Amino acid sequence: MPLLELFESTGNWLFRWRSYLPLIFTVLVLGGLSSFEYPYGSHRLDQLWEVFCLSISLTGLLVRALTVGYTAGHTSGRNTDRQIADTLNTTGMYSIVRNPLYLGNFLIVLGVVTFLRTWWLSLLYVMLFTLYYERIIFAEEMFLRRRFGQAYLDWATKTPAFLPRLRKWISPTVPISVRKILYREYHGAFGLIAAFFLLETAGDIVQGYEFNVDLMWRYIIVCSFAGYVAIRYLHKRTTFFKGR
Repeated sequence: MPLLELFESTGNWLFRWRSYLPLIFTVLVLGGLSSFEYPYGSHRLDQLWEVFCLSISLTGLLVRALTVGYTAGHTSGRNTDRQIADTLNTTGMYSIVRNPLYLGNFLIVLGVVTFLRTWWLSLLYVMLFTLYYERIIFAEEMFLRRRFGQAYLDWATKTPAFLPRLRKWISPTVPISVRKILYREYHGAFGLIAAFFLLETAGDIVQGYEFNVDLMWRYIIVCSFAGYVAIRYLHKRTTFFKGR
């Protein structure tokens, strides 16, 4: 098989399984617990580090939210069977970077991995992410190029693939859909907070520290769970998300 077709075929296969294969990163995270410790033995510095890592992941969630909230239907979805794009998104987040959802995913997991305070683990994650997603991006861009032709080429030529160029921002022509953001992202948001909470707890236990949930994390996990339950109720018991 010619290399071009091989790259696209591999990318399409990874695209279909992209919701599951990243679970491989879980093994890395669990492995990093063995080196979990407070920076310089300071609990205060440990809290500051946790806030820093959480901020990285929340930035990723914000990138995803801005992307999802402004995009049209049948684009930027969670479909796994095949590529779908009824329209070419070129405004909002797509005006500053071609793959904003993958950028958001990268930042979300980077914050979690960095939380473990192991430099080589973060470096390994960056390398694995690059190898994993470059084929997916290649396959998606081949699909968009065939579907939208010159319009895609014009947009891709001036828009970076992964590192945002903020000065290129073009305001979307439609208002942001908060309901769409909540519907699409609430599972991931709560899962992220739960991951941080569990890693913090597991890290303390592995290192032999006394089990004691910090006040900061008590507030965060309780508020997150309350928000999850509220949105879950609206989803299952009301018509709030109908026609989102």
